This record gives sequence, C-alpha cells and structure tokens, in this order.
Amino acid sequence: MSVRWLFLRLFLMASLTGSGLPAHAIGTAAGVGPLEEIVVTASLLRETSARLPVSVTVLPEAVLRQAGQQHFADVLALVPNLNWSGGTSRPRFFQLRGIGELEQYQGAPNPSVGFLIDAFDFSGIGMSATMLDVEQVEVLRGPQGTRYGANALAGLIKLKTHDPSVVPTARLSVDAGDDAMHALGIVLGGPLSALPDGSAWRIAAQNHSADGYRRNVWLDRHDTNRRDESTVRGKVRLQPSAAWTVDLTGLYVDVDNGFDAFSPDNRLRTLSDRPGRDAQRSLAGSVVADGRFDDVVLHSETAYVDSRSLYSFDGDWGNDPYWGEYAPYDYFSRYDRERRTLTQDLRLGGGTGSSNDDDRWAVGLYFSRLQEDGIQHDFFAAELLRAPLLTRYSATSVAVYAEGQRALGRGMTLDAGVRLEQRRADYQDSDANQFAPTDTMWGGDLSLRGSISRDTNWYTTVSRGYKAGGFNIGAAVPAERRQFSPELLWNLEAGLRHADSAGRLLADVSVFHMWREQQQVSTSFQLDPGDPLSYVFFTDNAARGRNYGLEASLRWRAHANLELGATAGLLGSRYIDYRYGQRDLDGRAQAHAPAWQYSMSAQWGGERGWLVRADLNGMDAFYFDASHDQRSRPWHQLNLKAGYGAERWSLYGWVRNADDARYAVRGFYFGLEPPDYLNKTYVQFGDPRHAGVTFEWRLR
Repeated sequence: MSVRWLFLRLFLMASLTGSGLPAHAIGTAAGVGPLEEIVVTASLLRETSARLPVSVTVLPEAVLRQAGQQHFADVLALVPNLNWSGGTSRPRFFQLRGIGELEQYQGAPNPSVGFLIDAFDFSGIGMSATMLDVEQVEVLRGPQGTRYGANALAGLIKLKTHDPSVVPTARLSVDAGDDAMHALGIVLGGPLSALPDGSAWRIAAQNHSADGYRRNVWLDRHDTNRRDESTVRGKVRLQPSAAWTVDLTGLYVDVDNGFDAFSPDNRLRTLSDRPGRDAQRSLAGSVVADGRFDDVVLHSETAYVDSRSLYSFDGDWGNDPYWGEYAPYDYFSRYDRERRTLTQDLRLGGGTGSSNDDDRWAVGLYFSRLQEDGIQHDFFAAELLRAPLLTRYSATSVAVYAEGQRALGRGMTLDAGVRLEQRRADYQDSDANQFAPTDTMWGGDLSLRGSISRDTNWYTTVSRGYKAGGFNIGAAVPAERRQFSPELLWNLEAGLRHADSAGRLLADVSVFHMWREQQQVSTSFQLDPGDPLSYVFFTDNAARGRNYGLEASLRWRAHANLELGATAGLLGSRYIDYRYGQRDLDGRAQAHAPAWQYSMSAQWGGERGWLVRADLNGMDAFYFDASHDQRSRPWHQLNLKAGYGAERWSLYGWVRNADDARYAVRGFYFGLEPPDYLNKTYVQFGDPRHAGVTFEWRLR
C-alpha cells in the first residue's frame, strides 16, 4: 500500500473519531485557537471571506507556513480549480477554471488571470511570488470585471504581505535539505519613535537556493536546473494625523534560475549541451494612502514595477554525440525582455456606517501604462539562425468604475458594480509588423446575498468579464488571423458558506456556469519539422466556449489539537464551433482544464508544542494544448511535516512529494528527433521527492 492511500485511511479515521468532541475543547492547546474568518483585501468594499459574493479561497499565514515551503508553487494545490502551465522554472502562467495563458513566446502580454503582490501588478510574470513574510493568499475565481477589468477575465490572485506594526518584530529562519538546498531569511520591524504615534517599519530579506532536482548526465552537473531566489522587501507606515495613513513599500526580487527541464526520452535526467536560463529581476515601489473625512474614505494606490527577464533553452534537448550521424543538430533560443508597469487607482468610498449590513459605495478612476521591450535570438550550432527579432509594445488603459451595496432587509443585501475601460495598444518589431488596436470594454456584477442562519450565508451572482483583443506576428500567419477580437465572459454562480460561532468549522461550496463569447484560443504549428525553433504561435477567436463546475472547501477543528481540511474542484469545459486547419475541436475539453482536483490535510498541534501535518493533493488528466490531443496523467502527491515549536524557536522536518510521484506540468507534441522527425509527446515533470529541515527563531 502506498503512503498516500495510508494517509487517506488515517484521514477518514480521524474524521470519524473526532466528530463527537465537544465544542469547549477548541483552543485549549498551546498555539491552537479557533478558526477565524479573514478579511479579503482584494475586494473594493472590504468583506470577510464568508460574506463576499464570489467564489474565493483565502490561505492564511498559518496554512502557508505549515503547508508551504518557499514559493507560491508549494500551495497551488490547496486552491480548487487553479492550475498552471510549466515550460518555466517557476509558475508564471495560471489557469482558473480552465481559463488562462499557457506561454508567451511572441506577441504582447495579455493575461487572463490577474496576479498581484500587494499593490504591484505581476500579471504574467508571477515568478516573483516567493512566500517570505506573506500574511495571506487570496484567490478570487470568476471574472473580476468591476474590480480589476481586462487583466482578470478568469479571476485574480493576490499575495498580501505583512504591514508594519508598532510591536517590535524579529524573526530568523534557516532551511537546509537535499539537492544542496539552503535558505536564510530575516524579518525585522517596530515603531518609528521619531514620527507620530502609529508609524512603523518592517523589512524582510531572504535567499533560497537549490540545484533544481535534475542531473545533466552529458555535462555531469546537478545544477543546470538550479534555483537561486532572493527577496528584499521594505515597508514604512506613516500616520501624519488621525485621518491619514500612508504606506510606502519597496520590493526587490532576483530569481536567477536555470532551465534544463526537458529530455528527449522524457526522464528527469537531462542531455542538453547548452542548458537554458529562466531569470527575472524586479524592482518595484508603491505609495498607498488612505484619508478619512467623516463617512468618506479617499484611497490612492500608486505602484511601479520594472522587471527584466531572460528566458533561454536548448532547442534540441540533446548533444552531438547523442544525435550521432545527424549532428550537428544544435538549436538554442533566448528571449530578453524588460517590462515596466505603472498603475494608479484613485477611489472614494463611504456609506451610512461601518457595519457590513450598512449601505456602502465606492467609485474610482484607474490608469495603467505597460511597456515591454524584447529581443529574440535563435541559434543553430552557436551561429545566428535568423536575424534577431526586436519588439516594442505599449498599452495604456483608463477605466472608471463604481460599486454599491444596499441592505434590503430580512438579512438580504444587494451588490452591484460596473466598470468601463478603454485600452490603447501599440506594437512594432524589426520584421515590420505594426499594430495599434483600441478596445472599449465594459464589465460588472450583480449579486444578491443573505443568511440562512447566524452561521450560514448564501449568495448568487451574475457577472460579466472581458479581455482585450490583440494580434499575431509572423509571415506564416494567415491574413485573416492577424488580429483577434476581445473576449467576453458571462458567469452565473451561487454558493453557501458556513462559519460556526464556536470557531470549529469553516465550509463553503459554490457552483458556476460560464459562457465565453469570442473565446480567445492560443494555437501553434511547426513550420519546419527539422527545426524545433520554427514554431508559429497565434491566437484567434473560437465561436464560443463553456466552463462549468463546483468548488468546495472545509476546515474543521475536530479536536483541541487536530485540524482537518479538504478542498475539491470539479470542472467541465468545451470548445463550441471551433475549427482551424484540419482540426475540429467542437466539444473537446479546453487545455489545462482538469475535470477534478482535490486536497486533504490533517494537522495535529499548532505553533506551540509538537506538530505533525500531512497534505494529500491530486489532479485529473488534462489536455496540454489546443494544437494537439495529447494529455497528462492523473496524479496524487503527499507532503509531510513534523517538529516542535517553543515560545521563541521551532524546528521542523519535512518531505515534499513523499512517494516520489511523477506528474506533468507541461507537454508538447511535435517532431524533434531525426531522421524522420515523427511527432512525439515531450513532458516537463514537477519536482521529485525532496526533504529538509526548517529552524526558526523569533522575538515574539
């Protein structure tokens, strides 16, 4: 019997034996308290997760610390109907409910899933999502047309880090493990005594490195897929008066990773003679100000992000001796990009009071300016294969929005919002491609919510999202597919949430059905079977698409020391009336849209005393792409953690992927291998089993 199925049996036994425990047992163990509702900061009108009329998952700091390790990738499986596309060293391209990009090799950034770290927009470049000093992760599923517009067609992911506090803070963490993994992190903070009361500062810094869980047998190296990730974040909170709070944040993230993840024989050991690199260096700053004037609040967010990235890979995944008589067969590709994003959100909000049952409103003006410059080099046998492609892209978005909340009596509340956005883009490159599309789009939402009892709420929501149109480059792209239209998405969902007053149980379930009109579908084809770099990527509009399913989660304090958790995501998706070339995708499931996902967790103990935790996650098979019908395999993965926590220190040992499951995060189907270049499936696998220890010292 595998260890994951043993865990499943123990989980069910713990559920049955814990069901009869009295409520007064909750919170009696050191470091273990009642389960708490959490305020979602990604909403315009701040709500607890139990009252927000949208399908949402919030992972609090306690879950992130016990279930995660270093990166957002470690806790992705805890979010129902969230998937990601590999082809990179860290997750960068996300899919919510089966909607989202799989890559960006050419063209302009046009994300379907928004990704924020505090006020910083990292949509499409989520590699910077290290988990140092993160307070909570918020995932809002479904179109966020009112809140975030064109970059949140499928939903929004936000990492909220800790704000400064006048309470002195000091924390030191050290990690070590196999694969030459080691990390050192520090968090410091406290009051700014020279400034008005309430002013404080906080700084967090960490470096994490590992060899990358691959061995390049040709170069006899273990570090060609290395990870070297550094994060420095500084925050200052100023309170110049009782009415004003100003938060200043500076962020520096340097992710300098290798990329050597594919092999011609689909094994974890690689054969490349020119390993690639996947690096992203981001420098960001923001000013967030809040001023209160009677019952009106002025909120301003100004943020700037400058990210420079380098992505390269060995195009043939081999070496001359491996290819033998067909050598030289030596391809290499490199992409250099610099992306600069400036955002400004100015908002007024108010209402008749501060209670969630009161009438409230918010109106705002949003501006963003994105610029991306890039250069693509393709090489054969260390010589340029074709002239470098130089690209320059810019997009300016201006939006106005409004959202209101009205109490109807009898415990019911009506929420409504609308957003009008115009996006102007400009693209030009060294191949004489020029595009200057302008799209005017609108979205919104209408929700009715109420209470069944003191502990149980319900909601039903209809929402409309949108995503800007775009263009395709390359002489091989047919003229009728040079540009594509904006996509529209209608979403109907309903849900129930329960949070008992004793703090024992948090549970929710939601069902949804989404109608995609002018659905944007990314496809590709290979021009020359003997040239693995001769791919043409383009996006066009399918007639329609449907995405529907269910999302559920549970956190249950079954015993004073025992917490059980579970999540489930069910997803159905299909293309409707979509054909291109000889392919007919009508009725087929969409790419990276698994039919089911789940997670189960059992944790004995808390922040103080002994702790033992196990997480079992799994996912169904999914199609790798629209350009072919190859699929992954279903997978299950078990993570384990155990140790002891005292008042000032803690020591934990952990094993991730304990039964060494093989699971695919990306797949391609094309002709790579001479002499016949027959189409074959090539897979990038996730990390194998790895283990380590974490030590932490804290001031309080």
